[in-house]
Amino acid sequence: MAKRGAKPKRREVVWSPELAYAVGLIATDGNLSSDGRHLSLTSKDIEQLKNFMQCIGKKVQIGKKKSSYTGNTTTHVQFGDVVLYDFLLGIGLTPNKTKTIGALDIPDEYFFDFLRGHHDGDGSFYSYYDPRWRSSFMFYLSFISASRAHVEWIRTELERRLKVCGHLTASTRSSVIQLKYAKAEALKILKRMYQKPHVVCLSRKRLKIAKALRIVGESLPNGK
Repeated sequence: MAKRGAKPKRREVVWSPELAYAVGLIATDGNLSSDGRHLSLTSKDIEQLKNFMQCIGKKVQIGKKKSSYTGNTTTHVQFGDVVLYDFLLGIGLTPNKTKTIGALDIPDEYFFDFLRGHHDGDGSFYSYYDPRWRSSFMFYLSFISASRAHVEWIRTELERRLKVCGHLTASTRSSVIQLKYAKAEALKILKRMYQKPHVVCLSRKRLKIAKALRIVGESLPNGK
């Protein structure tokens, strides 16, 4: 029995595949308010917002807001959670992180869940037939950030785990930096990002990837 007047035990944030995925989303499309309490996630995909709330166990109404950069209206969720906020600070996330984010303290066993969330939040995948070679189908997997330190950290982690190198490109039209992997290296990463048949993810991106892999006789773990 707790002593009268004793403070309730502080909730602990425990790592899981779902939490790691949510951290990937926060690292890309999320924001930590400077008030030390509030967090938000912005996405045009309602599924993305619902996945995020499911992963962190929140029931928050999806709202709309106008971008101060583009003037466009998009959907987002916002809530206060001091415990989760402090946890995120502890692994390396900060307010106004866009250009300053660096390495994050992600447990090894959850790195690819984090990476899947990161890619769903602000990554890209595209494929095409290369006209230079007959029947040559190419595809590329990219991770994007405005922070060079952050994409270089991801590159280092992937090289350590999978022996893939990738290459960095800086946009001439914006401040973003792209970490790109071609075909064979991309396939190695994708097999780990989707290593189980049923993982939380943005379904439209997963479907796009699965369709491309079928063309080269490959598939994601559940055969799709």
